Amino acid sequence: MNPRELTLWEHLRELRRRLLISVIALVAGTALAFPFWEKILILLARPAQELNDGAGVQLIATQVTEALTTSFKISMVAGFVVASPVILYQAIRFVAPGLTAKERNYLLALLPGCLLAFVGGVAFGYFVLTPQALPFLINFGRSVIDDQTRVSSYVDFMIRLLFGMGLAFQTPVVMYLLAQLGIVNARTFSRFRRYWIIVAFILGAIITPTVDPYNQTLVAGTLWALYEGGILLAKLAGRKQSRSSRAIEPLSGAE
Repeated sequence: MNPRELTLWEHLRELRRRLLISVIALVAGTALAFPFWEKILILLARPAQELNDGAGVQLIATQVTEALTTSFKISMVAGFVVASPVILYQAIRFVAPGLTAKERNYLLALLPGCLLAFVGGVAFGYFVLTPQALPFLINFGRSVIDDQTRVSSYVDFMIRLLFGMGLAFQTPVVMYLLAQLGIVNARTFSRFRRYWIIVAFILGAIITPTVDPYNQTLVAGTLWALYEGGILLAKLAGRKQSRSSRAIEPLSGAE
């Protein structure tokens, strides 16, 4: 028996309930992260402190409320990361009534993969990309400009870079899901490869706040590698579907 279709008002009530749960999870995550905002800031500032032969970069606050607003910003972003499993689950549950059981199972199964890919992207941005980008940004014009950096500006830079790479690492996961659902196959992704190279360099220019071609190429190359990994995963999904179809055909013929 199929569940009855919900009315527009029931959809809105369901959306409100899912949003309320997500907001509560975000507030709870932010509250849990707030006592650790200083430790998180120290962790974010470590790449800058290791520059210039260990001399580091002095982070300063030029406004009375800058330290307070920065602490809230760090806590909210960290709280979003903590609450992201709940938020993603609520989003999946909201769209689930419009999906088949097979599509719902795929989405739920890929949820851990999305989280792991996001963590991998953040780790790549922190350990690989940041040490390459910061020296150029901070040491540029150092002979005539003092190397003091506003703490809010530095935190914005790190959040943008790490969050952007976390989202970029979702590329192969999304490609695998689309192939698994039969929306796009590996051959179509392969034909789009030439356009993806252009998209990768555009995204590299957006994610990387530097104008030097080295760092932009590093990000673009990473995005290209992720796309190629997504093509391999799409091929794997296509093979699984082919095996499933061959297994069903004898049963259909027997009937």
